[in-house]
Amino acid sequence: MHMAKSHWPYFDPEYENLSQRINPPRVSFDNTTCSDCTLVKVDSANKPGILLEVVQVLTDMDLIISKAYISSDGGWFMDVFHVTNQMGQKLTDTKTMEYIEKALGARGTTCATEVRTWPGKQAGVAESIDGGPTAIELVGSDRPGLLSEISAILASLDCNVVAAEVWTHRTRIACVVYVTDSTTSRPLDDPARLAAVEEQLRNVLKGRDGDRRSARTNFSLGFMHTDRRLHQMMFADRDYEEEGEEEEAPLVSVDTCGERGYSVVNVRCKDRPKLLFDTVCTLTDMHYVVFHASIVSQGPHALQEYYIRHKDGCILDGDSEKQRVIKCLEAAIQRRVSNGLTLEMCASDRVGLLSDVTRVFRENGLSVTRAGVTTIGGKAMNVFYVRYASTGEPVDTKTIEALRREIGNAMLLNVKNLPASAKPSDSNADAKFRFSFGSFFERFLA
Repeated sequence: MHMAKSHWPYFDPEYENLSQRINPPRVSFDNTTCSDCTLVKVDSANKPGILLEVVQVLTDMDLIISKAYISSDGGWFMDVFHVTNQMGQKLTDTKTMEYIEKALGARGTTCATEVRTWPGKQAGVAESIDGGPTAIELVGSDRPGLLSEISAILASLDCNVVAAEVWTHRTRIACVVYVTDSTTSRPLDDPARLAAVEEQLRNVLKGRDGDRRSARTNFSLGFMHTDRRLHQMMFADRDYEEEGEEEEAPLVSVDTCGERGYSVVNVRCKDRPKLLFDTVCTLTDMHYVVFHASIVSQGPHALQEYYIRHKDGCILDGDSEKQRVIKCLEAAIQRRVSNGLTLEMCASDRVGLLSDVTRVFRENGLSVTRAGVTTIGGKAMNVFYVRYASTGEPVDTKTIEALRREIGNAMLLNVKNLPASAKPSDSNADAKFRFSFGSFFERFLA
């Protein structure tokens, strides 16, 4: 089948760099046009990956993007984002706006592969560790208690987990764990030790007999953009081919706009933070270019429309490719969806902390579906998404109280997304469930 091809402007690398110097990116903030949000406008000479770069900077700062209008035809890139902070307020903090300008504007040295991190995010851990941590990438078959086994192995091998991100989707698990030597706080660089760590982790990750995909481990130094790397790992693992029944599955369609020479991708799904990053990241890593896009949040749902082509200028070729794009976007959206109980924990960091906490989960019949572990100023700030391993049912009050007793007073525990049946009835008990994660930082970093 002959692929329709549209004109693709060629940019000589030297000319592109010259264009960036002559016309550096411009970032502006408009707090007057809209009453309920800040308009963040980005104008720049076009270059590969720039849309993902912009979205990555905004979402890494935990900003909420309610609308976006994107246009990058020809040699110029123009974006308008409707943005608020986590409290639904306009951006008025000068540090926030200066950071966005520095990361994306004329003062920035933007690069699609460069990791830029808003202060307080995971990559900030590297700054406080001499030599940076060792990153361990793990992919395998998911099962109840697996995170507990992984963290126990690392603790037994004198590895301190300073940061981690864990995703599960359908039957698979992918995680990036940042570790240092528990004695020296330096990265693991001894080949024999790395080989021992790899062997033990590979053994615990091995799936069922006959599983067509084996467990995989990989080591690297320093921090990467963890969310993007997790998407890449699960995409390479072909998790989108797995069968699964998800609640409120996204609706994704791909059509052809022949007269304009684009393929049109439409997404309708439940809205949530970082949804835009997940879809743009997937399209970018599948080597599609977004020329125009419209993103709108309508109540609890998000509507996204992308006009795309291949990097070589071709539109999508046939139904099989369209179905692959649909499946990959559905998987990317679902990977970050976590139903059930959210547990936010804060404690002084120590070797084996993650192992101890996840062991308590396992002993209480809970399975971790997603997790984020961060170390800031010697304090561990952890978020776990859990459900009953055997039934997937909501976690009840009895189990929550058992967790509190076993975790003890050395760690603050905030419980979110409580099912109605598990909410305490008296006001004093209810107060115990109303910690804010922000107050954890204040209490521990004071």
